[in-house]
Amino acid sequence: MKKKWLFGATAAVVLAGMAGVLATGVVRIPGLDIQAFASAGPGKKKDDKKDVTLEFAAREVVQPAMARLPTRVEFSGPLVAPSTAVVRAKTAGTLLNLVVGEGDRVAAGQVLGRIDLAELNSRVAERSAAVESARASVVQAERTHASNERLAAQQFISPIALENSRAALDTARATLRAAQAAVETARVGLRDGSLVAPIRGIVSKRHVVAGEKVAPEQPVLTIVDLARLELAGSVGTHEVSRLAAGMPVQVQVEGMDGVVAGRLARIAPAAEPGTRSIGVTIELPNAKETLRAGQYAIGRVTLADDAERLTLPLAAVGNTSGQDHVWVIESGQLARRAVQLGRRDEREGRVEVLSGVQPASQVLSARFDNLREGAKAIVVAGKVPPVASAAASTPALK
Repeated sequence: MKKKWLFGATAAVVLAGMAGVLATGVVRIPGLDIQAFASAGPGKKKDDKKDVTLEFAAREVVQPAMARLPTRVEFSGPLVAPSTAVVRAKTAGTLLNLVVGEGDRVAAGQVLGRIDLAELNSRVAERSAAVESARASVVQAERTHASNERLAAQQFISPIALENSRAALDTARATLRAAQAAVETARVGLRDGSLVAPIRGIVSKRHVVAGEKVAPEQPVLTIVDLARLELAGSVGTHEVSRLAAGMPVQVQVEGMDGVVAGRLARIAPAAEPGTRSIGVTIELPNAKETLRAGQYAIGRVTLADDAERLTLPLAAVGNTSGQDHVWVIESGQLARRAVQLGRRDEREGRVEVLSGVQPASQVLSARFDNLREGAKAIVVAGKVPPVASAAASTPALK
């Protein structure tokens, strides 16, 4: 009996609605605001964008802070070993042997190999014979001159003949001295037949092998001392005036996790031709020889800031058509403010703001899409809601 009553009540409502349609031509559905629907017009929705309030979490809004922004000057280049020596052949001959190879450690003064000096030995013997011949000529010239002096004293020869004998004696003596010098030169070459290490270090390259014919000044071995390395880099002419010899430098070497402490050793006195850069040299201690010549490295010099500056996070600054700007919340509304930037600190992620904001300004700390100037905005403390945007969909009709 109850079900029949419910069915009868529903039927009565339906019939009443049909009667209303027949009488007015409008269907009234409970819960729908007919006036709002009618004012929107056919196919339109009520625009409630201007009534949306954007909520930002406290961490999404920052105030400009006073801070010091140190400047970092960077330069890069390969590591080089300033104590590098090339062992060269001092004389021509055949390389008999080399007792070291690449990677071997050598000491200063150590004999590294020998050159066959058979040809030089023959040359020494030849020049020694020339010395003996010149000495005999000197003896003969001395006898002749002594005889001429006696004859001149008795006026048996003319003064010109005496002068000629004296000149011949001087010539013979000069020839003897030249022959003796030639012998000494050849004997020095004999001593140079032994290849000796000029410095301590490691053999980095062997240029010839045993049995090869070598010429004077031909490279045989290259020795590198890794106890001290240098980074050869360059900086711009606008930065070099802030650098000085002796400054500490942090060097990051490829293949190493940490940094190596170095020292700015030298600054070139002039810019390189055709560029606006000046060479700088960094000294790196390498007592344990963990670094190698040729590794690529980046050096960084930190220059302290002498004044505090009004700063913002780099992420808060946007750029449109070359104009830097930030979004601020003023009197509960969003506003876009053009700013003029100064010094940057990429490492800390902050930038100096010269104009456009005040220390008390509330600045959005990140870049949000579709923000609209004049939109209502509030900061919600202790809440991290999803950030609304000016392109948010229109709220549903109530």
